[in-house]
Amino acid sequence: MGNSTSCCVSSSPKLRRNAHSRLEPYRPEPELSREDTGCNLQHISDRENIDELNMEYNPSDHPRASTIFLSKSQTDVREKRKSLYVNHLTHIAESKQHPSGPMRRKYSSCSTIFLDDSTVSQPNLKYTIKCVALAIYYHIKNRNVDGRMLLDIFDEKLHPLSKLEVPSDYDKHDPEQKQIYRFVRTLFSAAQLTAECAIVTLVYLERLLTYAEIDICPANWKRIVLGAILLASKVWDDQAVWNVDYCQILKDITVEDMNELERQFLELLQFNINVPSSVYAKYYFDLRSLSEANNLSFPLEPLSRDKAQKLEAISRLCDDKYKDMRKAAKKRSVSADNLTLVRWSPAIIS
Repeated sequence: MGNSTSCCVSSSPKLRRNAHSRLEPYRPEPELSREDTGCNLQHISDRENIDELNMEYNPSDHPRASTIFLSKSQTDVREKRKSLYVNHLTHIAESKQHPSGPMRRKYSSCSTIFLDDSTVSQPNLKYTIKCVALAIYYHIKNRNVDGRMLLDIFDEKLHPLSKLEVPSDYDKHDPEQKQIYRFVRTLFSAAQLTAECAIVTLVYLERLLTYAEIDICPANWKRIVLGAILLASKVWDDQAVWNVDYCQILKDITVEDMNELERQFLELLQFNINVPSSVYAKYYFDLRSLSEANNLSFPLEPLSRDKAQKLEAISRLCDDKYKDMRKAAKKRSVSADNLTLVRWSPAIIS
């Protein structure tokens, strides 16, 4: 304790003690390069963030990544918004001259609530197929023209879906949205597939384009869509449609061709057929955004008393379950204030 120096004395990072115990400014030593230290490891700040790269290029795997079809539709959507704005101004001018004219858009009020019958768990089949067909249309129309490869398994010239002769310019003309819709609707109607399967189909389609680094074009869109529907129906539905059943829908295609299409589709997906619920929900709401931007809104109907009573019954059931969970928690001597349970609000019927 009597010594003048002690091990408990801490020096400042800016100051250093010399031999005579006088403080002098700290002079930092020159930094050694990686070559001098013999360490050639890449610094962590120089490394690429793999998660951000995957999120940017794999929207079918990450819920926060933007869908490809929505970004491809932005150019056309801007032009349509301009035309819709002009039509809206024209409609306002006409409504002032003819006040009794019909309203083009329905709005909720205090006395009437307009709802559509499409939810994320039970989408509307007809309009979901229309939205998926529109997304495929934008994929084809705004595809990259950088000379990406065309896989033989998807080439309709090498693997035709019918016995009719394929035109020589089959890869030159983009299909219309109605043509894509009719093709998808025929398969879904004949195979009795659900609207959820249509959303999963779009997820697999964009995953294929990302993983295989190919583009969907007039020469391959039918077989790519067929392979995505084939795979989505087997993954989503409990009672999946067999490959031979699709041969009954498409009369001129063989079972061997369907099997090979499915096998190569799976290999190009790297056998990644998982669709997280967050990714599914993202595609559903992006499809709704696409429909709104293209004036393809889901049909709205006024909330009826029967439907309101059903909503109230569902709300009451959830509220009863919540109360039962609180009672069970009290029996286990758990503080109810620390529970992180979801509180459901009852529906209001006016």
